[in-house]
Amino acid sequence: MAEPYSLKVMEHFSNPRNVGEIEDADGIGKVGNPVCGDIMNMYIKVKDNVITDVKFKTFGCGAAIATSSMATELIKGKTIEEALAVTNKAVAEALGGLPKVKMHCSVLAEEAIQSAIDDYLIKTTGKGLDLPKKEAKTCACDAKECSK
Repeated sequence: MAEPYSLKVMEHFSNPRNVGEIEDADGIGKVGNPVCGDIMNMYIKVKDNVITDVKFKTFGCGAAIATSSMATELIKGKTIEEALAVTNKAVAEALGGLPKVKMHCSVLAEEAIQSAIDDYLIKTTGKGLDLPKKEAKTCACDAKECSK
């Protein structure tokens, strides 16, 4: 039997925060697994090393939307360093937990944050975070734990 979603997950799925895109974003993160179906785009505005605005566009399941929404809430108003410290576990915990087969969504949220910050740093300093390149893998997330 599938684990139920927490009320917080359902709230962020039904009423996601910070949806959309920032036209003149300082950093844009694009992550996902097309085979799995979850694609996240995150846009950040930064002033004086603080993320002043953040928006997301996500194509995916309810958990992907909820984790994107929560991730934006967790980094808005934070310094770059504080935002980089947000882990997938922190996103999942802030949502009251995720079913095991949906934890990969919180990983994508963490990667979207890192990717947006990496893009910002490359644009402003010429040096990024040196993030590892990810390869799309076959994934049957609804049937079993994601193979990521």
